[in-house]
Amino acid sequence: MRRAILTLAAAAAVVVAPLALPTTAFAQKVVSTTAGRGGSPHETVEYKVGAATVTVIYGRPYMKGRSLDTLAPAGKVYRTGADEATTLKTDKALQIGTIAVPAGTYTLYTLPGSPWQLIVNKQTGQWGTQYSEAQDLGRTPMTAGTLASPAEQLTIAVIGSNLEIHWGTMKQSVAISAK
Repeated sequence: MRRAILTLAAAAAVVVAPLALPTTAFAQKVVSTTAGRGGSPHETVEYKVGAATVTVIYGRPYMKGRSLDTLAPAGKVYRTGADEATTLKTDKALQIGTIAVPAGTYTLYTLPGSPWQLIVNKQTGQWGTQYSEAQDLGRTPMTAGTLASPAEQLTIAVIGSNLEIHWGTMKQSVAISAK
Protein backbone atom coordinates (compact mmCIF):
# COMPACT_ATOMS: atom_id res chain seq x y z
CA MET A 1 0.00 0.00 0.00
CA ARG A 2 2.77 2.43 0.95
CA ARG A 3 4.60 1.66 -2.32
CA ALA A 4 1.40 2.39 -4.31
CA ILE A 5 0.97 5.76 -2.54
CA LEU A 6 4.62 6.71 -3.23
CA THR A 7 4.25 5.70 -6.89
CA LEU A 8 1.06 7.74 -7.18
CA ALA A 9 2.72 10.75 -5.51
CA ALA A 10 5.71 10.55 -7.88
CA ALA A 11 3.41 10.35 -10.92
CA ALA A 12 1.41 13.35 -9.69
CA ALA A 13 4.63 15.36 -9.24
CA VAL A 14 5.63 14.66 -12.85
CA VAL A 15 2.22 15.86 -14.09
CA VAL A 16 1.92 18.90 -11.77
CA ALA A 17 5.53 20.19 -11.84
CA PRO A 18 5.32 21.73 -15.35
CA LEU A 19 2.24 23.67 -14.28
CA ALA A 20 4.28 25.44 -11.60
CA LEU A 21 6.76 26.87 -14.12
CA PRO A 22 6.72 30.65 -14.66
CA THR A 23 4.79 31.95 -17.67
CA THR A 24 8.08 32.74 -19.46
CA ALA A 25 9.17 29.08 -19.45
CA PHE A 26 9.19 27.79 -23.02
CA ALA A 27 10.92 25.31 -25.30
CA GLN A 28 14.22 26.83 -26.23
CA LYS A 29 17.85 25.89 -26.50
CA VAL A 30 20.12 28.40 -24.76
CA VAL A 31 23.31 28.27 -26.79
CA SER A 32 25.28 30.75 -24.67
CA THR A 33 25.02 33.48 -22.08
CA THR A 34 27.76 36.12 -22.02
CA ALA A 35 28.42 39.63 -20.74
CA GLY A 36 27.67 42.30 -23.32
CA ARG A 37 30.04 45.14 -24.11
CA GLY A 38 27.69 47.54 -22.30
CA GLY A 39 27.12 45.38 -19.23
CA SER A 40 23.78 43.64 -19.78
CA PRO A 41 23.88 39.85 -20.07
CA HIS A 42 23.50 38.54 -23.62
CA GLU A 43 21.84 35.31 -24.66
CA THR A 44 21.92 33.28 -27.81
CA VAL A 45 18.81 31.11 -28.01
CA GLU A 46 17.53 28.74 -30.69
CA TYR A 47 13.97 27.75 -31.53
CA LYS A 48 12.39 25.41 -34.04
CA VAL A 49 9.71 27.12 -36.10
CA GLY A 50 8.34 24.41 -38.34
CA ALA A 51 11.35 23.18 -40.33
CA ALA A 52 13.31 26.41 -39.66
CA THR A 53 15.93 26.92 -36.97
CA VAL A 54 15.60 30.47 -35.63
CA THR A 55 18.39 31.97 -33.53
CA VAL A 56 17.96 35.18 -31.53
CA ILE A 57 21.02 36.93 -30.06
CA TYR A 58 20.17 39.81 -27.74
CA GLY A 59 21.09 41.82 -24.66
CA ARG A 60 18.72 41.34 -21.72
CA PRO A 61 18.40 44.58 -19.75
CA TYR A 62 16.70 44.70 -16.36
CA MET A 63 13.86 47.04 -15.35
CA LYS A 64 15.73 48.06 -12.16
CA GLY A 65 12.70 50.02 -10.92
CA ARG A 66 12.45 52.06 -14.14
CA SER A 67 9.25 52.45 -16.13
CA LEU A 68 8.82 50.83 -19.51
CA ASP A 69 7.76 54.22 -20.90
CA THR A 70 11.21 55.55 -19.95
CA LEU A 71 13.12 52.56 -21.34
CA ALA A 72 11.12 52.21 -24.57
CA PRO A 73 9.22 55.48 -25.19
CA ALA A 74 6.21 55.47 -27.52
CA GLY A 75 6.90 56.76 -31.02
CA LYS A 76 10.68 56.21 -30.83
CA VAL A 77 12.39 53.20 -32.44
CA TYR A 78 13.72 50.94 -29.67
CA ARG A 79 16.72 48.63 -30.06
CA THR A 80 14.73 45.81 -28.42
CA GLY A 81 17.50 44.73 -26.11
CA ALA A 82 20.70 46.21 -24.77
CA ASP A 83 24.10 47.02 -26.17
CA GLU A 84 24.68 45.44 -29.58
CA ALA A 85 21.71 45.24 -31.95
CA THR A 86 19.36 42.27 -31.49
CA THR A 87 20.03 39.67 -34.19
CA LEU A 88 17.62 37.17 -35.71
CA LYS A 89 19.03 34.39 -37.89
CA THR A 90 16.94 31.87 -39.80
CA ASP A 91 18.03 29.01 -42.03
CA LYS A 92 14.68 28.93 -43.85
CA ALA A 93 12.19 31.55 -45.02
CA LEU A 94 9.75 32.79 -42.36
CA GLN A 95 6.53 34.73 -42.20
CA ILE A 96 6.59 37.13 -39.24
CA GLY A 97 3.23 38.88 -39.06
CA THR A 98 2.87 40.59 -42.44
CA ILE A 99 6.61 40.37 -43.29
CA ALA A 100 8.03 37.69 -45.60
CA VAL A 101 11.53 37.05 -44.22
CA PRO A 102 13.96 35.15 -46.49
CA ALA A 103 16.57 32.87 -44.89
CA GLY A 104 19.39 35.04 -43.55
CA THR A 105 20.47 37.37 -40.76
CA TYR A 106 18.52 40.44 -39.64
CA THR A 107 18.26 42.98 -36.83
CA LEU A 108 15.08 43.34 -34.77
CA TYR A 109 13.81 46.71 -33.58
CA THR A 110 10.43 47.74 -32.22
CA LEU A 111 8.42 50.92 -32.41
CA PRO A 112 6.46 51.23 -29.15
CA GLY A 113 3.00 52.69 -29.51
CA SER A 114 -0.54 51.55 -30.00
CA PRO A 115 0.00 49.04 -31.48
CA TRP A 116 3.67 48.29 -31.14
CA GLN A 117 5.40 47.52 -34.44
CA LEU A 118 8.08 44.85 -34.93
CA ILE A 119 10.74 46.03 -37.38
CA VAL A 120 12.88 43.52 -39.29
CA ASN A 121 15.95 45.37 -40.58
CA LYS A 122 18.51 44.15 -43.13
CA GLN A 123 21.49 46.00 -41.57
CA THR A 124 23.44 43.75 -39.17
CA GLY A 125 26.42 43.93 -36.84
CA GLN A 126 25.80 47.47 -35.59
CA TRP A 127 25.44 48.89 -32.09
CA GLY A 128 21.76 48.76 -31.11
CA THR A 129 21.11 52.49 -31.47
CA GLN A 130 22.48 52.71 -35.05
CA TYR A 131 19.16 52.28 -36.84
CA SER A 132 18.59 53.02 -40.53
CA GLU A 133 14.96 53.04 -41.66
CA ALA A 134 16.17 52.71 -45.27
CA GLN A 135 17.37 49.19 -44.35
CA ASP A 136 13.95 47.97 -43.14
CA LEU A 137 12.80 44.70 -44.65
CA GLY A 138 9.40 45.52 -43.16
CA ARG A 139 7.26 46.42 -40.17
CA THR A 140 4.33 44.52 -38.73
CA PRO A 141 1.90 45.31 -35.91
CA MET A 142 2.15 43.36 -32.68
CA THR A 143 -0.62 42.31 -30.31
CA ALA A 144 -0.42 43.67 -26.76
CA GLY A 145 -1.05 41.64 -23.64
CA THR A 146 -0.31 41.73 -19.93
CA LEU A 147 1.85 39.23 -18.08
CA ALA A 148 0.43 37.63 -14.94
CA SER A 149 3.75 38.18 -13.14
CA PRO A 150 6.26 40.87 -14.16
CA ALA A 151 9.42 39.97 -16.10
CA GLU A 152 12.28 41.94 -14.52
CA GLN A 153 14.54 41.09 -17.45
CA LEU A 154 13.67 41.60 -21.13
CA THR A 155 12.84 38.28 -22.77
CA ILE A 156 12.40 37.54 -26.47
CA ALA A 157 10.99 34.10 -27.16
CA VAL A 158 9.13 31.94 -29.61
CA ILE A 159 6.13 30.56 -27.73
CA GLY A 160 3.81 28.34 -29.72
CA SER A 161 3.30 30.10 -33.04
CA ASN A 162 4.24 33.58 -31.77
CA LEU A 163 7.39 35.64 -31.41
CA GLU A 164 6.92 37.35 -28.03
CA ILE A 165 8.61 40.15 -26.10
CA HIS A 166 8.11 40.21 -22.31
CA TRP A 167 9.26 43.05 -20.06
CA GLY A 168 7.73 44.39 -16.90
CA THR A 169 4.07 43.43 -17.18
CA MET A 170 4.06 44.03 -20.95
CA LYS A 171 3.74 41.27 -23.50
CA GLN A 172 3.91 41.98 -27.24
CA SER A 173 3.41 39.15 -29.73
CA VAL A 174 3.32 38.53 -33.46
CA ALA A 175 2.69 35.31 -35.42
CA ILE A 176 5.75 33.50 -36.76
CA SER A 177 5.85 30.51 -39.09
CA ALA A 178 8.15 28.79 -41.57
CA LYS A 179 7.25 29.30 -45.22
